[in-house]
Amino acid sequence: MWAPDIYEGSPTPVTAFSSIAPKISISASMLRLSIYSAYGATLQHLFFFCSIASMILGALAAMAQTKVKRLLAHSSIGHVGYIRTGFSCGTIEGIQALLIGLFIYASTTIGAFAVVLACRQSRIKYIADLGALAKTNPLSAMTFAITMFSYAGIPPLAGFGSKFYLFFAALGCGAYFLATVGILTSVVGCFYYLRLAKRMFFDTPRTWILYEPMDRNKSLLLAMTSSFITSSFPYPSPLFSATHLMALSSYL
Repeated sequence: MWAPDIYEGSPTPVTAFSSIAPKISISASMLRLSIYSAYGATLQHLFFFCSIASMILGALAAMAQTKVKRLLAHSSIGHVGYIRTGFSCGTIEGIQALLIGLFIYASTTIGAFAVVLACRQSRIKYIADLGALAKTNPLSAMTFAITMFSYAGIPPLAGFGSKFYLFFAALGCGAYFLATVGILTSVVGCFYYLRLAKRMFFDTPRTWILYEPMDRNKSLLLAMTSSFITSSFPYPSPLFSATHLMALSSYL
């Protein structure tokens, strides 16, 4: 419940770090704990409940947001629920799907916050302020839209591959209800992700804001993340092989 306020009040680089690093470290710690402890029905049901609660909360709460960073905060909550689906399975396939989800989420979030950081330099806080982005900086608007489409799980972007592997692992272990909730919340999430794209490309801006151009480092970072987002699902072999070896090594 405190995450949206922290995301909004913190500097954008700190917000980006808080959105990525704790999830990776906590997931790694929970993974080691669940492997070396008694992973029974009680622990699996706990992961099951937390995953469903996070997906529902993130999807429903994000629909009412008017600020960009608060929207990303609730989106982060929802994606934690998707990633936790791998824990709920308790299988090697679930662990691999969890690792794939972490890699894709981290790269997508870095790309999203690179654009947000550039926009915040122009004092952009509200979703309604993005209306001038496609008119004044179409390249940034296009990359931001691709990032949002990946969050929504629209094929053939990386976000679709992440959710595909996670839900497939849930179906493989018999968690049909969990996979159903994940699919439904993904459909709900498409509403506010596509709303950002609609605002940038089709709505008339309420105020015309001249966006400052990105520096070289942000542009290079955005190019790398966009390339990964657009190529990881059509060519999944490198990521799939790496996560498969990591999942196997975690059991050794």
